[in-house]
Amino acid sequence: MQELNELLGQIDSMIGGSSWFIWALLGTGIFFTLYLGFPQLRFFAHAIRIVRGKYDRSDDVGDTSHFQALATALSGTVGTGNIAGVALAVHWGGPSALFWMLVTAFLGMTTKFVEVTLSHKYREQAEDGSMAGGPMYYMKNKLNMKWLAAAFAVFTVISSFGTGSLPQINSISNSMATTFQTNETIFGYNFTMVSTGFVLAIFLALVIVGGIKRIAKVTEKLVPAMSIIYLIGALAVIFYNAENIIPSFTAIFADVFTGSSATGGFLGASLAFAINRGVTRGLFSNEAGQGSAPIAHASAKGHEPVSEGMVAILEPFIDTIVICTITGLVLLSSGVWNEKHHNTFQRADLQILSGKYSDTSTEHQQQLAKHLSKETPLPLFNGQIRTENGVAQDANVTVINARSVAEEITFHRDGQPLTEAIAIKDGLPVDATVLVKGKSLVHSAPLTAIAFTRGFFGEYGKYIVTIGLLLFAFSTAISWSYYGDRAMTYLFGSKSVIYYRIVYVVAFFLAAFTDTTIIWTFSGIAIALMTLPNLLGMLLLHKDMKGTLKEYWANFDKEYPQETRKEVEEKA
Repeated sequence: MQELNELLGQIDSMIGGSSWFIWALLGTGIFFTLYLGFPQLRFFAHAIRIVRGKYDRSDDVGDTSHFQALATALSGTVGTGNIAGVALAVHWGGPSALFWMLVTAFLGMTTKFVEVTLSHKYREQAEDGSMAGGPMYYMKNKLNMKWLAAAFAVFTVISSFGTGSLPQINSISNSMATTFQTNETIFGYNFTMVSTGFVLAIFLALVIVGGIKRIAKVTEKLVPAMSIIYLIGALAVIFYNAENIIPSFTAIFADVFTGSSATGGFLGASLAFAINRGVTRGLFSNEAGQGSAPIAHASAKGHEPVSEGMVAILEPFIDTIVICTITGLVLLSSGVWNEKHHNTFQRADLQILSGKYSDTSTEHQQQLAKHLSKETPLPLFNGQIRTENGVAQDANVTVINARSVAEEITFHRDGQPLTEAIAIKDGLPVDATVLVKGKSLVHSAPLTAIAFTRGFFGEYGKYIVTIGLLLFAFSTAISWSYYGDRAMTYLFGSKSVIYYRIVYVVAFFLAAFTDTTIIWTFSGIAIALMTLPNLLGMLLLHKDMKGTLKEYWANFDKEYPQETRKEVEEKA
């Protein structure tokens, strides 16, 4: 697993984790924001009226309403990115990473407007009668770049696992295990995680077999319900820690251009790292530019592609600017983000270094930070650690877990503390059945679950995260199965979808008890692979987009003379 994680990490560093990918994403958003005159601001109120059905026609062609398409797309974005992804961004890049998530969302509102408009404009009717759309169709039908369309479709299938299946169930199962604190195992894996994956995999299969119409009916009910539950729990934490609200905002903006300083168990993060993790987690959260939401919106009933694009403007705002900001305030105001907590260390997060290092020493902090950034690696321990009742005896080592110096470390096997000499190679126990426990920083869903216990609901708050994450992540997995089957339909026809769904459900189950860090690293690669061809296609069609927008307003002025474009923008 460690070797696999290192390999995936190297690949990610060249694609999704690279600076050029970050600026390709932000640059596209900046270009279209300026080129189209800040549509995310001018058309915001108009988008709300479209969602409410004010301009609907009885003869509009499609499978879902504007609201159902919005709910389906939101269910694909409002998921682990809002709960686990924000916690991961703060864990990696500190509070300033949240600022870059918000920047990504603001620009992403325009990016989504463009990609959804183009995809809706060039959609087709599939052989089974349903509407099929997405970036692959404008790449084929307008750009005549079938090779790019095929590449995007293949990457969509890969990303359906990397975005929609694997990280969703992994976050759910980890949250369940953290909430209920179970130690029982089955086949060497946590029983709660395995059983959670099995039960939800069955439910997933039952939903996705019904296609987009059943998915839309489920998501239009799940999205509002899960948002209300989550917001109640989050506000209970924020207002319970009201005195920390202003300091939390200060922390977000204070280190925007310097990177986050070391504090508590957090060893600090450079500006480049904070930007990188803020943008990549922002992309994972709202998927603006990734090309996924256009597939859902292509099913919407409508006679004007621009109207559906305007609906998409609302998604990054709801998903990232509202929900992710609230999650960030929960993490910062509760103070849990830089505290060490008791947990079981995952091998991909674990390193045993030769020598003693302390996170209270400025010199050691700098050395450890450079080690974690791989700028100046420190020597890993090779040898044996002698333990008695789980506790290491006189070992000249430092245990690093989740980018922090671990404390109160104990070694276990089959739930029992060990009294033996444990062989260590390249910083990890040779025997993979040896579990290491202790206090360290935590990340992803478990960190958010801990934060929710610091509010009016006390320990019951973690159940809100578990329920919210269950609904958020499960609905995301549902929506992404649809994105994947549309890509399979494009590549191999409708008959291929059943085989894809089987693999999707099986992978969903297996990811419930797979190492979290590996899952998230693979996710970053998959997202980048899907995003790059979409950004290229959008930029090549920038004139087409502007012409389509002009045509929309010309038709709008004729059809609704009492509500001109100027009045629409004034209302916004």
